[in-house]
Amino acid sequence: MMTLNLTRRLALTALFLAACATGRRALHAVEKDVFNYEAQRDAPADTRRNVFRRAGKPCVSGRQHLLRTLHQCDLPGAYAVVYPDDKWPKDLSNADAIIVLLNHAARAASDPNIKAAMERGAGFMAIHFGVEVNKGSQGENYLNWMGGYFETFWSVNPWWTPDVQVAGKHPTARGVKPSQIKDEWYHHMRFPEQMKGVTPILSAAAPVNTVSFKDKPSDRGGNEEVLRAVKAGEPQHLAWAFDRLNGGRGYGFTGFHNFANLSNDSFRTALLNGIAWVSKLEIPAGGVASSTPTAEDLKALMDEAHKPPAPPAQPPAKQ
Repeated sequence: MMTLNLTRRLALTALFLAACATGRRALHAVEKDVFNYEAQRDAPADTRRNVFRRAGKPCVSGRQHLLRTLHQCDLPGAYAVVYPDDKWPKDLSNADAIIVLLNHAARAASDPNIKAAMERGAGFMAIHFGVEVNKGSQGENYLNWMGGYFETFWSVNPWWTPDVQVAGKHPTARGVKPSQIKDEWYHHMRFPEQMKGVTPILSAAAPVNTVSFKDKPSDRGGNEEVLRAVKAGEPQHLAWAFDRLNGGRGYGFTGFHNFANLSNDSFRTALLNGIAWVSKLEIPAGGVASSTPTAEDLKALMDEAHKPPAPPAQPPAKQ
């Protein structure tokens, strides 16, 4: 199994998905730098601006591979940028969608600029650990923005291979097929009462061995409620879309601990469709198209991620 530490994996993920979520006539792919915030700000008026928040410092791993992938993507009119921890965005006034890949998303869920963006109708998406926030005001914000979140002592985070079923006709399900993909799929999310506004996209019946606790509830391992639901065969929703009352859109995706799962076309398409949908971009009939990274592509990305940083440039020697 090909894995990376969380910071590097999220860095590569953000770059890979940001690359796939960009492209069209206004700016050519090669002109779009995912760390060029000024270029995104100054892009033509019809550009859809996606803002990725991810853990770790800037990482340019796999740039050539990402650009090759970018040229095969067919999302019209988006420009995505990535903000690492040391460049937390202060101005989101022109962001059309915010995508969160964080080691716990408490900061995002409490950010007044993100909240303001949500109130004016910007899209919101969270992936894997980015779906977890604290119960209370953070959880309420996530329910309002995305329609669900990982709540400790309610949700669980097991490694398992679900028999994933795909919702019928929602745009984010286009091109996504039933699959069996091993990952750390969180389940038993906290959703609004009666699932109001929520459309399950990927769902599966979880086996009992995905719940583990003994005498008292575990923060992420299990509790009586999730055990009852699993024993009853209730479907566990692993990805979902959310329609907000103000017209904004949300999308949650609980998997993606395993970086190599990018090579699964349905897995990758479900992520890309989510980005397109929360950005209010048209999703093609077959889903957002992208090239399938090979084992060699993924290895090259990992090799670049593990390279030591380049030494700082030295001033020219005095003559």
